[in-house]
Amino acid sequence: MISWLRIALVGLLMGAAEVVPGVSGGTLAFVSGLYGRLLNAVQQFTPARLLELRDPGIPALWRQMDINFLLALFGAMGVSIVLLARVIGYLLETYPVLVWAFFFGLVAASVWVVGRRLLPLTAEALACLVLGTMLGLLLVTLLPISLEATPYYLFLGGSIAVCAWILPGVSGSFILLLLGLYPAVLQAVRDLALLDLLYLGSGCAIGLVAFSRFLTYLLGRAYKPTLATLTGLMLGSLLKIWPWQYTTSYQMEADGSQKPLVQEPVLPHDFAELTGNEPWLGFALLAILLGAVVILLLDRLSLLTGGTQNAASNS
Repeated sequence: MISWLRIALVGLLMGAAEVVPGVSGGTLAFVSGLYGRLLNAVQQFTPARLLELRDPGIPALWRQMDINFLLALFGAMGVSIVLLARVIGYLLETYPVLVWAFFFGLVAASVWVVGRRLLPLTAEALACLVLGTMLGLLLVTLLPISLEATPYYLFLGGSIAVCAWILPGVSGSFILLLLGLYPAVLQAVRDLALLDLLYLGSGCAIGLVAFSRFLTYLLGRAYKPTLATLTGLMLGSLLKIWPWQYTTSYQMEADGSQKPLVQEPVLPHDFAELTGNEPWLGFALLAILLGAVVILLLDRLSLLTGGTQNAASNS
């Protein structure tokens, strides 16, 4: 029961994280100890597997493909996205500093929890850590483009974003933001536009199966260098979710509204002077602490229930 509650809790947190551009649901799966099991389960969904249906039978194949686990995780994640899309959207508009502070604490603690598994740090792991950090910084500083939310681009965007989603530190919703598809996807979730969600979900499903196999291969052949690269990605992503951001450029939307295009991290005092908004420093520090506590509790729960980070051991 504790194990299934942990899976549902991680799914709920992953869904909440994916609503916020810049925060990766894969980070939570990684820290919680479910990452290897997730990679191993999703890569089972291949045409060859479905052709084997007659041999072991549905119950045996169901267990082999770990479908109960996927239903619990993705079911909780889907419920969280549907229920929290409006709430988090409202909080991001009303209390952005506090929302970003919570997720900053969450990711910062994740870097510590995952990074300590690299010790003692070898020269190869250090090089991969630096490389991953540089890649993470590059991704979060890219300028977004604007793609029309057609079925083709929704499918393509889903297949690309899901690769980012499964990588700790890289947000699938942030990739959708870079592609200019995030507002349309968020609106589709709010309105339950099933056809648009079907196009997006189809791309996600294909991309997830293909990329999970590739990532499992890397973790199996070069675990520590791959782990160091993923840790670097999380470290680099902290720049994007720093709570105090000053917008230097806006993008004009079709309805005449302005959307932040380029933002720079600044100190709380400078944030107050540049924007005229309250930095909420005390509350932000509490939110950072709360995010860190959530991750440390997940890590502790993972140890109690025998979770493992190593995808190779679950393959």
